[in-house]
Amino acid sequence: MKRPKIISFICILGYITVLISFPQVFSPSIKKLGIFMPAIYGILAAANFIACVGLWYFKQWGVQLYILSFFSKTLFVVLTQQYTYSFYFGEFISFIFIVILLRFYPKMSQNL
Repeated sequence: MKRPKIISFICILGYITVLISFPQVFSPSIKKLGIFMPAIYGILAAANFIACVGLWYFKQWGVQLYILSFFSKTLFVVLTQQYTYSFYFGEFISFIFIVILLRFYPKMSQNL
């Protein structure tokens, strides 16, 4: 099945988000949280990128990884208490994307 335009839009926004969030791995605000926090944040950014690749190819594992990275990043922010307005806005947008992705989930390919 051909990838719907809304999935392409979500992927493009996901790629832009990764490009913006990856430099934050090296920011002082993440470094001051602890010695392993930049590595954990980098893994979360990489998981989001890989999930977008899976969504681009219209694979079910892309949706699964997107949902897992969503909850992992939420847990990271909650545990480090880094609440900002951009966090709430990003969570709201990601939740809308998850609802859209779950709507197309049965039509996606199960193969790797």
